[in-house]
Amino acid sequence: MDKTKANIRISELRDILNEANRRYYVDNAPTLSDYEFDMLMKELEALEKEYPELRTPDSPTQRVGSDLSGDPTSENLQKKEFEQYPHKYPMLSLGNTYDISEVEAFAERAAKGIGNSFTYSCELKFDGTAICLTYRNGKLFRALTRGDGTIGDDVTRNVLHISNIPQYLSVPEGFIPSQSKPNPWPEEFEIRGEIYMPWAAFDRLNEERLKDEEQPFANPRNAASGSLKLIDSRMVANRGLECTLYHLLGEDLPFQTHDQALSAAQTWGLPVSDKRKTCRGIDEIEDFINYWDTERKNLPFATDGIVIKVNELPYQAELGYTAKFPRWATAYKFKAEQALTKLISIDYQVGRTGAVTPVANLEPVQLSGTIVKRASLHNADQMQLLDIHIGDFVYVEKGGEIIPKITAVELSQRPEDAHLPHFPAVCPDCGTPLVKDEQEAKSFCPNQDGCPTQIQAKLVHFLSRKAMNVIAGDATVEQLYNKALVWNIADFYELKKEHLLTLDGWKEKSADRFLKSIQESRNVPFERVLYALGIRHVGETTAKSVAKHFGNIDAIAAADIEQLLNVDDIGEIIAESIYSYFRNPENIEIISRLKAAGLRFEIGEQKVSLSSSLEGLTIVISGNFSISRDQMKELIALNGGKNSGSVSGKTSYLLAGEKAGPEKLKKAESLGVKVISEKEFMAMIAVSHEAEENSPPAVETENIQPTLF
Repeated sequence: MDKTKANIRISELRDILNEANRRYYVDNAPTLSDYEFDMLMKELEALEKEYPELRTPDSPTQRVGSDLSGDPTSENLQKKEFEQYPHKYPMLSLGNTYDISEVEAFAERAAKGIGNSFTYSCELKFDGTAICLTYRNGKLFRALTRGDGTIGDDVTRNVLHISNIPQYLSVPEGFIPSQSKPNPWPEEFEIRGEIYMPWAAFDRLNEERLKDEEQPFANPRNAASGSLKLIDSRMVANRGLECTLYHLLGEDLPFQTHDQALSAAQTWGLPVSDKRKTCRGIDEIEDFINYWDTERKNLPFATDGIVIKVNELPYQAELGYTAKFPRWATAYKFKAEQALTKLISIDYQVGRTGAVTPVANLEPVQLSGTIVKRASLHNADQMQLLDIHIGDFVYVEKGGEIIPKITAVELSQRPEDAHLPHFPAVCPDCGTPLVKDEQEAKSFCPNQDGCPTQIQAKLVHFLSRKAMNVIAGDATVEQLYNKALVWNIADFYELKKEHLLTLDGWKEKSADRFLKSIQESRNVPFERVLYALGIRHVGETTAKSVAKHFGNIDAIAAADIEQLLNVDDIGEIIAESIYSYFRNPENIEIISRLKAAGLRFEIGEQKVSLSSSLEGLTIVISGNFSISRDQMKELIALNGGKNSGSVSGKTSYLLAGEKAGPEKLKKAESLGVKVISEKEFMAMIAVSHEAEENSPPAVETENIQPTLF
């Protein structure tokens, strides 16, 4: 791969990984399995190693994901509900591998770096959300999430409702206090670990959510992370969360090994895992890995691997850290658990956008703590690639415990009566001939306005939590649709109480609750209304970008393809989709009715403007700056300017930092677009001393010793 192609692929990988990080840490709704994420990260690392000049400080390879509430860099626009504090010791990530030979290479590097005999501490890798607890004088002082590794959200009030985290430490039996040592623990220390949700609590929670017509959590990890950020602390106590702690930190700790520190913490009443072992070489490490790769299936909680650490604390300090990982620890990730079961039949489901997805019906089988009866086959091409037959015995995986999928067929067990399935030529719901997009593998039903399944799916999407956040689900929509009370999204705002009372099981209270929720949805901000419209290919992030760029629905409706392409991160497919949506008279009529119903169709006040010095100017940025690219874009917006992702005849300036893209520079020169430096840009916006004084202080980390987790 040449440098130009590498640069394009690096940009693609960063976008995919940044979005995946946001989905994982902020939304608690991952779109990639752990394995898929890790493989993409390794591809990015390899390309940046081959072309180090393309590596940037904001690359996902150089920083950890962020779970901070109200973090603008993560595009998370939720209100900052938690106070935030700096970590005394930054919380780094762990390097990981699925290959035992890389664990062997880690051990060899450690041995070479240390040069003396040493041991390893091997522990289960709990699949939850990271937590850092600070104890002062034997009392829990503060609990912080990982955040962005430097700053975390203060969730102390919620942690106090987790039953196995003590508010006060216990004095171990036999301890004799003295003047020099009045307590067995240090005056102040941090201990880090994982908050997780056991399988039993996870299943109970999802059953409750389904009864309430709420979206179930994808896996225990996301359920734990979401529960820890609940605003009502009392609800946390009912979620069944537990904690395990695995890393002690402090000044002048009286321990020589990691295992000694954890054993001491256990005597103080802290929940330390007993499923750990001190190993003396790679053979014992591999035995520990192999044992738990089988036994993990019998655990009452999710675990996705083994963490291997150099046990001796002085040797940990000697090996040190990279920018993102400690050199004295690594994680071996278990491959996704598989199960072999029989394929009974295949259903073909029509989605909100008309995509037809084959779903396998299976003989029930236990997998990763749950019973699996259905699995995705993705599309016709995947079915052909697997050479799948009805009656086959198939291998099912839950990649990262997210969505079950069929990965292979056990041909040796294929029965004689197994037969090939036929992907439908027409929509299984409305009978319209399917079409296949040349740029996609999926087949689609083009009858968007007449296909009952598509219509109902759009209605459900419109009401969903991340869209209009109306208290209703699939069952409510199905009843309303079947009684011809709702045909499109605008109909929701014309429903009367008497209509709702005709639905099965509806009483006064449920009708009032629904209508109140509909009324409150009129206050949903424009970017979420835009997302709720269900325009094909327009997800949450794209809706935010488009709303911010154009400001109101009329400007979007009037935009041509070229203007849509000027929006950051929008390509031809999305631009065509938005353009087509607003050329459909039925869509325009629906929007007109929604306007009359009082929905918000223009951007509200986002942030206080610093100045109007860039008013009317369109600025493209390229390269590296003294601040992150996101912060640079923010400065452009706060001073009245507009940021664009590509240089065109409408570009006012190309703001070029270090290692600016040669193609953008070349295009700017050919179009006569002026190129300015960061220094020239800062002079243009003339940031006042007052603005600097009012900005949040930077967190000093240069002299802080980083540490794991």
